[in-house]
Amino acid sequence: MEGKRLKIEIRDAISKIRFAPKSNNLLISSWDSNLRLYDVDTSKLRSETPLEVGLLGCCFQDESIAFSIDTDCCLRRKHHYVTIKGQMIWLRSCLGHLMYKTYAVTRHDLNSGIHEAVGNHDDLANCVEYSEELVSQAITGGLNKRITSWDMRMEKPMVYSGLVGGEIESISLRGYNLAVGIGTSVNLHDLRDLRKPPEIQSSMEYPVSCVDLFPNFKGYAVGSVDGHVAVKCLDSNANEMSCMFRCPPKSRDGKRHLVAVNDIAFDPSHYGTFVTGDNEGYALMWDAQSRKRLFQFVKYPNSVASLSCNNNGPFLAVASSYTYQESNEKLPPQIFIHEMDEKVMDMGSMPRGTEAAVKGCY
Repeated sequence: MEGKRLKIEIRDAISKIRFAPKSNNLLISSWDSNLRLYDVDTSKLRSETPLEVGLLGCCFQDESIAFSIDTDCCLRRKHHYVTIKGQMIWLRSCLGHLMYKTYAVTRHDLNSGIHEAVGNHDDLANCVEYSEELVSQAITGGLNKRITSWDMRMEKPMVYSGLVGGEIESISLRGYNLAVGIGTSVNLHDLRDLRKPPEIQSSMEYPVSCVDLFPNFKGYAVGSVDGHVAVKCLDSNANEMSCMFRCPPKSRDGKRHLVAVNDIAFDPSHYGTFVTGDNEGYALMWDAQSRKRLFQFVKYPNSVASLSCNNNGPFLAVASSYTYQESNEKLPPQIFIHEMDEKVMDMGSMPRGTEAAVKGCY
């Protein structure tokens, strides 16, 4: 069943959606230069903060404070592709800059609407996370090939900036564990000592497009530009959780086609259950423990640009938006909210291909 579409106008591509740490408030960053906060429980837009720049990502610090990463420049969009088995596959869209630019990290007070620049990157930053364990520190990464840590308590917030050996496609942060997608690998860092060499996991044959850590910190799922998702358990006693899924659900002319996995979101209330979203508008639910595909959502109008599960699991937010790949820019960006039926979550023991209801809400 199709989810309920939020009644909210977003005038350019959605870059990221994030549920709040405790409430069902949804943070939305987009290329139309607005950071929005939507209350899913009341179906109301709580705030809309206009900036003068396109927003490339966002995250919460807590219920009232958020971060965004953005660019202030005269720009054109430049597409990057990789050829796999004779098929040209989108790798990412980045910004080709024409004149002076800054790539800023901005901190927002969601109650007052006041925002302030924390600092600048020397190249495009496309990922931002906040560490609850390291109080008042935000972590960013991007095309400058650096992991940067920002301490909000300091007069000069940038407290660490270290090279990681390649352009960063995605980061995920849980506890003290930081997963960084670079090339075909996932680098695992310990936030307590970012200067320590990371543990490098070579999981994919083709470039990484997204990564998400398990809610219990003990593993991760990583998606690639060719449509594969690898699940890796870091607990030596749970090797059965390591597996590989192929996400594109359909074929063209009887042949498999390659579609980039744009995002991954774990359900925090059901261990091993996660959702993937791809560039053709498909979202799929998986169970890593049973190594099964649980459910295929109704195809979305556009690419699945971003996914987010709320803190206790029943709500899944899906951003359907063009991503400057091969999507339809004429279709307006939309966000759908699904309320997950418990029958879906109990399907790990059911035969492959079995489906259950997903209820739309709000």
